[in-house]
Amino acid sequence: MLRDKLVDIALEWQGRFGVSPQITSTVSEYDAAILVGMSEEEYSDYMKDKTAVSKGSDFAFNNIRYQVKANRPSGKPGSFVTMVPKATNYEWDKLIWILYDKNYVMQEAWEWDVEDYKSKFDKIKRLSPLDYRKGKCLFIKNK
Repeated sequence: MLRDKLVDIALEWQGRFGVSPQITSTVSEYDAAILVGMSEEEYSDYMKDKTAVSKGSDFAFNNIRYQVKANRPSGKPGSFVTMVPKATNYEWDKLIWILYDKNYVMQEAWEWDVEDYKSKFDKIKRLSPLDYRKGKCLFIKNK
């Protein structure tokens, strides 16, 4: 699978040069699409004409616009996740936050509707994993 090859190369790069290439957003957008039921072929077809930077949503499926946020600790001492990225606009219908382990293995995923997200977090400057965990759980890895 292409995703696994990308992760393997990023982890090899990190092992050799100390810092992983920034692939978290690319991997998380793909993973979120798969989580909501999009096939790999549908995702590929949808993304072919997109650019790396697009305002609003990251992808759309079944007439729902998705914004994706994610975190991945490097695995180095002190690299656990305490702050999560906040949406900077509300031009989407659902937000999915994904937490990975150091090997880009999904640990958990949470979903928020735009209105719930806006009412809960608009005035808050710093969000933590505990905040996003108040949403709808899409995935929890068995411990």
